[in-house]
Amino acid sequence: MAPLKNDRFLRALTGQSVDVTPVWMMRQAGRYLPEYRATRKVAGDFMSLCQAPEMACEVTLQPLRRYPMDAAILFSDILTIPDAMGLGLYFSEGEGPRFRKTVRTEQDVEQLPIPDIARDLSYVTDAVSLIRRELNGSVPLIGFSGSPWTLATYMIEGSGSKDFRHAKEFMYNHPELMHQLLEKLAQTVTAYLNAQIAAGAQAVQIFDTWGGILSTGAYQAFSLNYMKKIIAGLTKEADGRKVPVIVFTKNGGLWLDQIADSGCHCVGLDWTMEMGRARAMIGDKVSLQGNMDPTILYSSPAAIRAEVDRILASYGDGNGHVFNLGHGITPGVDPDNVTAFVDAVHELSAQYHR
Repeated sequence: MAPLKNDRFLRALTGQSVDVTPVWMMRQAGRYLPEYRATRKVAGDFMSLCQAPEMACEVTLQPLRRYPMDAAILFSDILTIPDAMGLGLYFSEGEGPRFRKTVRTEQDVEQLPIPDIARDLSYVTDAVSLIRRELNGSVPLIGFSGSPWTLATYMIEGSGSKDFRHAKEFMYNHPELMHQLLEKLAQTVTAYLNAQIAAGAQAVQIFDTWGGILSTGAYQAFSLNYMKKIIAGLTKEADGRKVPVIVFTKNGGLWLDQIADSGCHCVGLDWTMEMGRARAMIGDKVSLQGNMDPTILYSSPAAIRAEVDRILASYGDGNGHVFNLGHGITPGVDPDNVTAFVDAVHELSAQYHR
C-alpha cells in the first residue's frame, strides 16, 4: 500500500497534533451528488451498487474528487450483516430498507447462522482493498459496521420504525433471548470489522444509530456492553500504526462518559450535545467527532461558515477534534454548500492548532 500523505484524521483520532481540524461527512458518498445518482442508476438498485466492488469504489471516491476531505469512508450499508444471515435485505424506492424475514422467536434466534465473512461478505472486503489501492495514500479509509443493538432492531422490526415496539417488546419480554441474538451479532461484527482492517481499513466506526431510544439501564446492558466486547476484540494495529475506533450513538450524549470508557479512541456526537460541554465532561480521555446539524447545509454559505466557526470555538484550542456532521448528510443539499463547509473547517480551524 502507498504511504499515507494526509494523516491528520488518524492523528486527531488519537489526540496527536494537527495543522487544521480534519473533516469528513457521514454519508459523504450519497444522493446529494449527481454523479452518485448516475452511478446508482447504472447499478439498477442500491444493493447491486453495494455488491459491485468497482462501483462501490467509484462512489467512495466521488466526494474526494470534489472536496479536500481528510478521510474516505467505505460505501456500503450497516445491514449487510443481517442480509448475510439470510434475512433477505431489499430497498423499496422511497421506503428505506426492508427484510423478507424477521427474527421474533426463540427458533428464529437459534437458527440464525453466523456468516462466513470471507464467503458471504467478500464483496465488502474486496471493495475495501480496491478503494485503499485507488486512494493511493491520499487520505485514510474508514471501515464501519452497525452496532449489535441497531442491527437487532431492524432484524426484529423487519424495517425502520418510529417506536421500535417489536424490538423493545422482545428485549423486555425475552431478555436472555435478546442477549443471545446480540452475542451472535457482536461476534459477527468483530469478525467483519477485523476483515475490513485486514483488507485495508485504517480506522473503523461503529454506528449505534438506535442506541438513543433506550433507557439508561437498557443502553448499558443491550447496546454499550456489546460494543465494548467488539472493541476489545478488534485488531489494534495495522501498517505499523494504531487502528482507531469511533463509537457513534445517536442521541447518546447522556452517556458520554460511559461511551468514552468503552475502549474507543473517539466518541461521535450528534448535534444535540454542545461540543464544549462534551469536552469539559471527558477532558482528553478520547477524541470527539462532530457535530454540525446536517440541515444547516440547506442554508447559505455564510450561515454554514458561521456555524462551523461556532462549533470550533466551542471545542477550543488543542487537538482531538474531528469535524463532522451530527448525522449523515441529507439528500437535496447543494454540493456547493459542502464546499463551503469543508473549506470553512480547514480555514477557520488553523487558529486553534498553533
